[in-house]
Amino acid sequence: MDYTTEDVSFLTSTNFESAYNISVLAHPLLIASGAGSIVFISSIAGITPAYLMPIYGANKGAMNQIAKFLACDWARDNIRVNIVTPGVIKTPHTLPYFEGNKELLETTMSRTPLARFGKPEEVSAMVAFLCLPAASYVTGQLICVDGGMTVNGIYFPKQIRKHHEPYYQN
Repeated sequence: MDYTTEDVSFLTSTNFESAYNISVLAHPLLIASGAGSIVFISSIAGITPAYLMPIYGANKGAMNQIAKFLACDWARDNIRVNIVTPGVIKTPHTLPYFEGNKELLETTMSRTPLARFGKPEEVSAMVAFLCLPAASYVTGQLICVDGGMTVNGIYFPKQIRKHHEPYYQN
């Protein structure tokens, strides 16, 4: 891992602290309104290890846990808290990782049962649903919008795997 203290601080501030702090600020407003729904946007990297993303994933994992705690704690105030965990979504941020990297693209698609990138509107549709009265009995849930990727596991390059002999070859 090659992260500076500043990198870790930035990732923690951006991915964990901001979500927690805005929720705490919203809490009294949601109580005053009589009900509410908070939806955290996490990542599949927060539920299963992702190559080259340990600090990001750890922060998303922390976000997932605080959301589950808040779901239990704030249910008494009629406030629901859920987590949406996108997989590989086709955005200007994610596409550069795949441009010119045929192996990464092929491996990612082979690990994704739906074999395509997700669309931003597929993530936002789940968020919108969780805010509707139709989802009034849903709280504390982590919902993956990932084309099934977490069912198969996340990509680790062959060069990482080949360094470890299977235990049965000893």
